[in-house]
Amino acid sequence: MADQNTTVKSKGGFKYSTALKMFTIGFLFLVLLTPTTMIKSLIRERSNRNAEVVKEISSKWGGHQAICGPVLSIPYKEYSEGTKNYSIEYIHILPEELRIDSFLDSEVRYRGIYEAVLYNADVQLSGVFIMPKLKDLGIKEKDVIFQNACISLGIEDMKGIRREISAIVNDVPFSMNPGIETKGIIASGVSSKVQLQNKVTEVRFDFKINLNGSKQINFVPLGKTTEVSLSCDWPHPSFNGVFLPEERSINDKGFDAKWKILHLNRDFPQLWIGDKYKYEMGKFLFGVELFKPVDVYQKSMRAVKYASLFVLLTFLAFFFSEIFKKKPLHPIQYTLIGCAIIIFYLLIIALSEHMNFEKAYLISGAAVVLLITVYAAAILRSVLVSISMGCILSVFYSYLYMLLQMEDYAILMGSIGLFVILSGIMLITRKIDWYSISS
Repeated sequence: MADQNTTVKSKGGFKYSTALKMFTIGFLFLVLLTPTTMIKSLIRERSNRNAEVVKEISSKWGGHQAICGPVLSIPYKEYSEGTKNYSIEYIHILPEELRIDSFLDSEVRYRGIYEAVLYNADVQLSGVFIMPKLKDLGIKEKDVIFQNACISLGIEDMKGIRREISAIVNDVPFSMNPGIETKGIIASGVSSKVQLQNKVTEVRFDFKINLNGSKQINFVPLGKTTEVSLSCDWPHPSFNGVFLPEERSINDKGFDAKWKILHLNRDFPQLWIGDKYKYEMGKFLFGVELFKPVDVYQKSMRAVKYASLFVLLTFLAFFFSEIFKKKPLHPIQYTLIGCAIIIFYLLIIALSEHMNFEKAYLISGAAVVLLITVYAAAILRSVLVSISMGCILSVFYSYLYMLLQMEDYAILMGSIGLFVILSGIMLITRKIDWYSISS
């Protein structure tokens, strides 16, 4: 009989021991960190797959585009001192004035559940080159080969060119050819020879380009004064690069932006000889990215970072319900509740790939809150406590959604939220005699 009483007491001690229960909850919390890590890996995998699909679509349509130019290059003979041997060098001249007018017609292409933002761009470049005084350069006019002068225009992804490039130089139309004749200035693009007259003082140009691209387009400010006007029907621009637009207007039908950049804003001159500034111009790219405002994988990753905190807070809520209702819960019941919380983040990823993130979050949150509320009613045998649990979880998930929308103030609001939660726990438990409960 005594042995039986001892056994019952032992079982009761295990069942109601506060210290042991807290240790068990802590252990279960650490165990549930493993599926949380697995979900993070899944998000990264889906995000990488999305990037691969977008890259594949862009490679066939046209990638990121960068327009650099035009550059006028004039060859001349440079003689070795005291000999008749010479080598060909180039005078590279940048425009005195450069105006770029462009319009982007955006389009979204789909591959399964993934999407890529593409565009078709109509770009017009116009301006004037001012010919330098050769004597200031120490070059004799008879050594300059004007008839072999060439004009080059840089285009980053040549696959994106859709039509013949219309090129007019000093009112004479030219056909542009693939490749850059003078290496070391522009990495890739088109060029053409232009036969200049010896006494020419300025060279006017006009180019019209139609090309495909994806996600972003950039320009290089080669003019002594460079003015760029850009319009697009995409409502979510992200202006990037070295220079921001002086004027811009954005609405739900698209955006317009204007830049004005001086040659003083960069560190290469309007004229040089040879390849002294080889590929230096690419450092001064500026332009726009057609930004997707909702990256479901980024938001899902931000949400899952709070998973461990949500598991801990939910466990604490059920633990205090045990104390106040004197209705003990089994570790398996805690495990099932923790798994339900983890499933919430998996549901977000799965649903947000087929609908907008807000709907996916609402459906996932409502499903998990309802599941845990019904389960709490069954195991605690109290409608009031289960409804309270449902309300607490609803507040948690609503607060998490607010944090996901407030990128700039997420840390501040998160810190305030944790302080409020801790204050509430301390307030609720201030009169509990933990020693008597443990005994």
